[in-house]
Amino acid sequence: MSAKNVNEKQKKQPIQTPKGTHDILSDEYFLYKTVLDKGEEIASYYGFKPIQTPHLEKEELFTTTLGETTDVVEKEMFKVKGKEGDNLVLRPEGTAPIMRAYLEHGMHTLPQPVMLQYQGSFFRHERPQRGRFREFTQFGLEILGEKRAIAEATIIQVMTLTLSELGIKQITVRLNSIGDKECQGNYKKELLKHYKKDTNQLCKDCQRRIKTNPLRLLDCKEEKCAEIKSGAPQMVNYFCSSCKQHFKEVLESLETNNIPYTLDSNLVRGFDYYSKTVFEFFEEEEELENIDTKNEVIKKEGTMATNTPLALGGGGRYDYLSKMLGRRDIPAIGAGLGVNRIVQIMKERKLEPRHKKNPKVFLIQLGSFAKYKSLNIMEMLRKAHISLQQSISKDSIKGQLILADKLNIPYVLIIGQKEALENSIIIRNMETRAQETVPIERVVDELKSIMQ
Repeated sequence: MSAKNVNEKQKKQPIQTPKGTHDILSDEYFLYKTVLDKGEEIASYYGFKPIQTPHLEKEELFTTTLGETTDVVEKEMFKVKGKEGDNLVLRPEGTAPIMRAYLEHGMHTLPQPVMLQYQGSFFRHERPQRGRFREFTQFGLEILGEKRAIAEATIIQVMTLTLSELGIKQITVRLNSIGDKECQGNYKKELLKHYKKDTNQLCKDCQRRIKTNPLRLLDCKEEKCAEIKSGAPQMVNYFCSSCKQHFKEVLESLETNNIPYTLDSNLVRGFDYYSKTVFEFFEEEEELENIDTKNEVIKKEGTMATNTPLALGGGGRYDYLSKMLGRRDIPAIGAGLGVNRIVQIMKERKLEPRHKKNPKVFLIQLGSFAKYKSLNIMEMLRKAHISLQQSISKDSIKGQLILADKLNIPYVLIIGQKEALENSIIIRNMETRAQETVPIERVVDELKSIMQ
């Protein structure tokens, strides 16, 4: 096919959203707003202050902190060539930008810890599938400057409360500890010994990970690697006394606050900056059983669910992230919720958005003069907090009454040429079909009176 024919074919095809993105239409928009506002409402009460970082960041922020061999850095970052020669990327995650802002603006000089919340779009060039988009929305929390387990407890509690109050009731936290640098060093040696016996049987990604990022071997979902992984040594057996005590305190804090959890010894999360506690949030289809107690956690691996559902969010501690950016160690922890996934569940469950108000009044306008006059009427109703629906393009009174009836709106206001000239309006009760004509200046008082 010639270049000319290709161009002509392309011209005929409608332009659509890029692969892995989607438009958020009005009904779905209110679900997104419900999730973000609920997260912000609870987080604000617990002391988290808002922050917003740019969509564009310098590439080195993520290559330095996430790890050059992670999937995000190797395959998934959207790169933007700046005119000044800067290598920029669309932010793939929120934690590294928050730490960058914390250091850049001298927040380490503020009373510690600094507790921040954020929301917005993030970008990864990955294969689109259920629950995964190339532009996705996230709500996140970060606590910087706190090394005690109260930081984990606070973030996990706020996130589980957010999910619960959105109508996602049966939530559990799957968590693990990957230890600190000392623990990880000893553990990785034993992990490599185990895997190197079966290197040829591993998937291509794991054959690469065994050389670059051994902990990610535990994160592999390939069936051919599952049997090898099942016999791998457990991190719990390599904890130093400090990490053992810290993880025990984390679990005690969850039990004190009645937050269900289950231990997952294969949970490692994907970025190099994580240390000690890592966790993910799930909605379980069946009631959780066999949850380990604080006294058993140090003795055995713990329980692990099968047929893992889609994670609704996750996070962990990142005590070494600031050091990666060239500063001293600052203990910190964060988590994010995948808003797209939560909205999908709300749609499937037919959970109602919090902000979508069912209108009480339908405004019918007949003729050009009435339509112009109706703008003042709508403003009167807005100031009175009376929710309204109207159809600016329809001129048929019958069609508009049918629409109001379909929407189950109890009252209709009708203004035509005659009413516009007389500065009056008709109020119609859709249930009784009774109607009366009142001066426009009295319409708010009349509506409030009959709607009580």
